This record gives sequence, C-alpha cells and structure tokens, in this order.
Amino acid sequence: MPFIDCKISKKITDEKKEVLKSELGKNISLMHKPESYLMVGIVDNYSLYFAGKRLENGAYVGVKVFGKPTPEDTEKMTAAICGLFERELGIPASAVYVTYEGISDWGWNGGNF
Repeated sequence: MPFIDCKISKKITDEKKEVLKSELGKNISLMHKPESYLMVGIVDNYSLYFAGKRLENGAYVGVKVFGKPTPEDTEKMTAAICGLFERELGIPASAVYVTYEGISDWGWNGGNF
C-alpha cells in the first residue's frame, strides 16, 4: 500500500506527470512493493522554500509504505527518485527532499491490512 506524494515547485505538463507516475510505478519495486497498489499524487506549481528563499526548481517527495522500510531500500529509492526528477524535470538532486514513513495501520477497500 505505498503512496508517493510529489510536490514540485514549477509547472509541469500532463505528459511529464504521466512519465513521473509511470517511472515511480517501476521504482516502487526497489522497496519490494507492487505497482498494482501504488497511489501517486503530483502537485505542481507548489510553493517551496529552502534556506529562507523561494525554491524555483525543486521538489519534496514523501513516500509512505505499509510496514517499515529498510535503510537499504530507502537509499536505492532516493537515488532513483532524484535521478528521475533530474532527468525528466531538470531538478538537481540537491533541490529534492525525500522522506519515508512506515505505516502500521493502512485501510483500503472497506478494511485494514
């Protein structure tokens, strides 16, 4: 039951959103989670500030997974996310924050896991 929440400081096209969604769907396997349960949220043109200044070309990505992610898995996922955002959006890795949260209680389809 992963959820990847992307907040991007600049406007991006629907086509780029599709690319991000598809690539994140592939990358979630790095955390041993299936794309078939992945939900992705993308908010562009989001106001982000870093070191007290507006960040014109940056992103925050929050990754939530059912269970506890391992440091090895999060290390691989961070590299994949930063590479994707740099390659597709021109956002340098130094302007991308990625956080991880393990969730013990996750509901879906009228019940909990």
